Amino acid sequence: MFDGGGAVATEKEVVLQSRITCPNCRHAVVEEMPTDACQWFYECTSCKTVLKPKPGDCCVFCSYGTVPCPPIQAGDGCCG
Repeated sequence: MFDGGGAVATEKEVVLQSRITCPNCRHAVVEEMPTDACQWFYECTSCKTVLKPKPGDCCVFCSYGTVPCPPIQAGDGCCG
């Protein structure tokens, strides 16, 4: 794939940080996502609600984050 700058891009850049927002209290915080595992639970640092993935999502970052988890970004699927 040509990137327009004279170089050939071979891999998609994976973003490792995502802003996760609690659906209960709307508190948001930027967290670093794990690259070697799905994160199925996340405790809100404000209201202590434990978040779980929505049906059809593989992890809390895919459900409540601004960026999907690293395996999804890379096109590898998640938790396979």
